[in-house]
Amino acid sequence: MLLHGPVGTLIHMSNFDDDILTGRLSIYVAFDWGEEINLELARKQGAGVVLDMVRRPRTPRSLAFRPPPLRFPLGPVVISMPGLEGTTVRAAEATVFDFAGVSVALQIPFTMPRRELRLLAARLNDPEPSLQIVQTARAVLEPLYHKLLPAISKPAWDEQLSEEYFVFQFPPSPGVAPDDLLTIHADWLAGLLRLEDEPLSAQEIAESLRLTLRYGMDDVFIPDWGAAVLVDREGESDETLQVIEFANLRMVEFRHIDRRIDEILGLADELVRKASRSRLPAWRSHHAALRSLGELRIDAGLFERTVTALQLVGDQYLARVYKLLATRFHLPEWEKGIQRKLESLEGVYQIASHQSADFRAEFLELIIVLLILIEIVISIYKH
Repeated sequence: MLLHGPVGTLIHMSNFDDDILTGRLSIYVAFDWGEEINLELARKQGAGVVLDMVRRPRTPRSLAFRPPPLRFPLGPVVISMPGLEGTTVRAAEATVFDFAGVSVALQIPFTMPRRELRLLAARLNDPEPSLQIVQTARAVLEPLYHKLLPAISKPAWDEQLSEEYFVFQFPPSPGVAPDDLLTIHADWLAGLLRLEDEPLSAQEIAESLRLTLRYGMDDVFIPDWGAAVLVDREGESDETLQVIEFANLRMVEFRHIDRRIDEILGLADELVRKASRSRLPAWRSHHAALRSLGELRIDAGLFERTVTALQLVGDQYLARVYKLLATRFHLPEWEKGIQRKLESLEGVYQIASHQSADFRAEFLELIIVLLILIEIVISIYKH
């Protein structure tokens, strides 16, 4: 007979896989809505509240979002995927940033055997349930998007651009003691992190647990590419969850900016080559290319706003939380790649600008020559 203990406790069973664990599954789905959002106007359009960083006593006041995003409550959400059939989400919220990044947070409490929890994790990695979660988040976010449209500059919500991330959160208890999780239960823990129910090799287990952060004896944070495990007291983990949510949102923004740079640079390069091949100076116009490259300069500003939206200097723990996530998401590589493309953009812009100036000078020289010839012809005709 299985017995449920108090929240966060474990009733030990004869079989490890049958142990009952209680916790919370946090699902974060990030989207991009356009170029930027006027947060002051957005606050007037909807019932949003300014979001500040959740702070423990040790968290400095200087640690904050700049500018603070808005958080909006969303309507009721029901998840109908296997393992969570008919589950009502306890809290559904949307966080809206000025760079038009939007994150939907869904929190689902659970009480289930370890074996079923690992099976649930594996289902989250399947294409169909994963797509269903994204579509559910998009559907519950749709009314807010239309309400805030007047505040969005150049709205564009790409259905193919999203990032989801899962956090299995447990309150401290004997069943999820960090020392045990990282040693004798490492294979089960790695299954949650890799969203995998098949047995993993020792090498894969070691890689999934390679990045681990502990502040006290009873807490631990372990991130992987698609999911993380967090053992901490409820209420004390909120700031960690905010950093996780923001890192996932930053990932979708980097993808958005990188794709836009590739698209416009390709278009501008084609326009520059066409203009360069033109035989007549009057046709050698680079206005279209320069206009396209000028749009990318706006994206350079968007990139800077995305990078500087959250500064974690002053809190070593949260800075390390973000560093581990950035490592798993390869965010430093994304930043360097985007920066290189922006530098290439500036080079192409200068080349196009100089060529355009040269072509204009050639055209003016031709006009001057024509005027001189006309003047000579008129002078000859008069005499």
